[in-house]
Amino acid sequence: MTDPNTPDPDTPEGTEPTEPPPPPAPLLRLSEPLPAVVDSDAALAETCAAIAAGTGPVAIDAERASGYRYSSRAYLIQLRREGSGTHLVDPIAFASMDPLQEAIGDAEWLLHAATQDLPCLREVGLSPTALFDTELAGRLLGHPRVGLAALVESQLGQRMAKEHSAVDWSTRPLPTPWLEYAALDVEPLVELRTLLGEQLEESGKAGWADEEFDALRSFEPTPRIDAWRRTSGVHRVRGRRGLGAVRALWETRDAIAQERDVTPGRILPDSAIVAAASAMPTTRRDLLSTAGFHGRGAERYASRWVAALTEVAEMAEEELPTRAPRGDGPPLPRTWADRDPVAARRLEIAKPALSALAEQHTLPTENLLTPDYARRILWAPPATRDPQALEVGIDERLAELGARSWQRRLTVPVLVEAVVSAEAEARD
Repeated sequence: MTDPNTPDPDTPEGTEPTEPPPPPAPLLRLSEPLPAVVDSDAALAETCAAIAAGTGPVAIDAERASGYRYSSRAYLIQLRREGSGTHLVDPIAFASMDPLQEAIGDAEWLLHAATQDLPCLREVGLSPTALFDTELAGRLLGHPRVGLAALVESQLGQRMAKEHSAVDWSTRPLPTPWLEYAALDVEPLVELRTLLGEQLEESGKAGWADEEFDALRSFEPTPRIDAWRRTSGVHRVRGRRGLGAVRALWETRDAIAQERDVTPGRILPDSAIVAAASAMPTTRRDLLSTAGFHGRGAERYASRWVAALTEVAEMAEEELPTRAPRGDGPPLPRTWADRDPVAARRLEIAKPALSALAEQHTLPTENLLTPDYARRILWAPPATRDPQALEVGIDERLAELGARSWQRRLTVPVLVEAVVSAEAEARD
């Protein structure tokens, strides 16, 4: 018989035997057979009748062709409701989704990362009267990972396969494995909503969530100002004329992409824009011989690229963009110390205080208060320095910016303290 105190000869001396890793969580599977894609009026009528007859909230998801198409339109809409099962609707096949909107009625929508799907669903005529966002609920609860797969694993103990997350959903017909993947995206949402809803109640954050979800119903993507500045590698381009070339080539590419409904990077890569903006060729031959200028659209649209660059070459200096983007917000925080030392001190006081407050309530700082809102207040607070009037002024300004009432109740005292303390220090 082996002495239990005798070291295992296969275990290195001085180390403890390690426990075997836990078995992986079971893979999430469809609870019902995969439904056929709804792409006819008769099939849509059956789906609407089933959704209307179901009970409880409606889980909804949409698939777009990001990375393949210029538009952000929905190419597949998945729905699931207790008592009605899962339905996969092809919105491209229909002139209107009004029958589906009517079938859903006032039922609560369940979405994950609602800001991604609401715009494309609204585009086809679908809009919620009430919603619950499982990703946002996870953030408010302080869960470390809030992706759908992460929450399904941590809360429901199951794994989700994600191998088809970046496919071209404008493909027709859609392959069966893709459809199975899409159906699984709504399969766990009802159960997940129940668990997260209970946690919100237990943590006292249900009211916060209600305010957040209500605000989401009117969500609109923020228009990008000077979107061309996000061109990868633009920092390597020198001078205002070079920046003007990046802008002109980006805008030309964007127009072509929109005309063809193709993602811009498939027309011309960012690296080609940067190469051409650095070399500034003004003939087709010079353009196509520019090192780094390549891609399927480089030669096909050569005349348009040359025209854009020629126009930039002839621009007056004042017509060209500057390095710093224009905006209506405060300057970059790193410049505050030179431009307004008192404002810089306000920010220095407020940042750790907001972080501590977020940690106290177990949620990310950016969900406690949008960082841009805090910077706007701290850069240009209300003129009054009476603490009570200042509190009212900051609260009103945050409300104008879009901060919810629960956020204002928590953060206004912190911002007031930062303003008052920084200016007291400056006087001393």
